[in-house]
Amino acid sequence: MNMGKKPTKAANNVYCITRLEAASTNELLSSREGAAEITGIDRTRIANIELGNIVPYPEEVQLMSDAYNALELLHWHCLHNCPIGKHTVTQVEVKEIFQLTVQLCNTLKDAPFAKEELLDIVADGHITCDEKPRMEEIIKVLDDIGKQAASLKLWVQKNIQ
Repeated sequence: MNMGKKPTKAANNVYCITRLEAASTNELLSSREGAAEITGIDRTRIANIELGNIVPYPEEVQLMSDAYNALELLHWHCLHNCPIGKHTVTQVEVKEIFQLTVQLCNTLKDAPFAKEELLDIVADGHITCDEKPRMEEIIKVLDDIGKQAASLKLWVQKNIQ
């Protein structure tokens, strides 16, 4: 096995992990040289990205995401490297469809409760101080639903082409 197939310093880097996962369907991606050929990003730059020495440009993340069929890279980059995304992007999890479906269905069990609570809170057009904790619980349920829905959407985009 050549050194390009089993990096040690970059082993925990998301860009390296997704490239190596993609190598299971495209042998060229087992090396940085091959990834450079496919993405058009210089091999040395890919190495520096995978080693965490530099943060890739959004355009580079898009190229890697496309080449690796790894839409999760876009979410990860925005969540961790974009000043706006750090506050607005939902963390998505790449899991199997069965796990995602079960988690979403479990989360949706709280939706009727949240709906009734929300209607009760906003019925008078105001949110009072004593209603704020209830509203925060509703937001938590909605956030959970959004996270599960985003993860399911990512799975569909990644697996149904």
